[in-house]
Amino acid sequence: MEVTALCIRLLMTVLLRLVAHVDFSDCQRADVGFPQVVPNRQQFFEYEPITVTCEGLEGLTGWRVVRRIGGAVKTCAASWSTSTGPCKIKNAIVAVDSGEYWCEMGGAKKSNTVNITVTGGSVILESPAFPVMVGDDVTLHCRNKQMSSNLTAAFFQDGHLMENSSMGNLTLNSVSKSDEGLYTCSIPEDGQSSASWLIVRAADKVPHRGLQLPLLLCIAVSVFLVVLLLLMGLLQCGKHRTITIDIPTSPPSIQSFCSPLTVAEVESEAAPNRETYAVITNLRREYDNEEPLFMPVYHTLSLGTA
Repeated sequence: MEVTALCIRLLMTVLLRLVAHVDFSDCQRADVGFPQVVPNRQQFFEYEPITVTCEGLEGLTGWRVVRRIGGAVKTCAASWSTSTGPCKIKNAIVAVDSGEYWCEMGGAKKSNTVNITVTGGSVILESPAFPVMVGDDVTLHCRNKQMSSNLTAAFFQDGHLMENSSMGNLTLNSVSKSDEGLYTCSIPEDGQSSASWLIVRAADKVPHRGLQLPLLLCIAVSVFLVVLLLLMGLLQCGKHRTITIDIPTSPPSIQSFCSPLTVAEVESEAAPNRETYAVITNLRREYDNEEPLFMPVYHTLSLGTA
């Protein structure tokens, strides 16, 4: 029992260390949402202010805003140690601030990305920075740099003209997956905007709402592996387990089990100058009625005298 208990303690120690070093980043990332962009749009004119924040994401603080600009990945702040909190850009620059933005925490959690485009042109398309849900009403705005109102604008989806609007707005009522795509707009005499991708998701597929299937699968697989390792460890320990059989120190009297060979007969068969011992290997017996379950075994050992 001591060997088995020792094996179990060692196995549990190993399992705890394995679990402590398991990288659940993929599971965690499946349940993390999107950073917030203020104002909530993907396109900005150059020198406009932009704020990207992760605070409150999943009810946690201490997030860092990370961005990929022209292939280079770095935090919003000058150093990693000072990069927690919102990323505040006072004057956006085309080559410096256009790119992908996401949230990270300790290298284990990573949110989904949002795309921000800073343009030096005269027209932008205002569309949501993160996905919209199926059934929502979404309004796209086409703006010029002079912030003129009541502009006539043309809206395009995947390069196809959708609508000409005298108000500079396009409203998509009760959006569906068919509304997902690449949108642009143009204003006569001002030019055309950059393209922005509108993502439409079903309500049960929004990453930051509740536990999702990938996370549940990761948890189930982890539990299964822990149980499997525990069982394998117990089986391995069982191979080296020591079994102790308790044999009584005082065997029953010879007269009790020597009906086939009496003590007198053993003594009569002994040679004059030799001593004979009748040794009975005593096995634990259980009786059903009056018959033993195990028959006694007799050994006769002759030991020569000195």
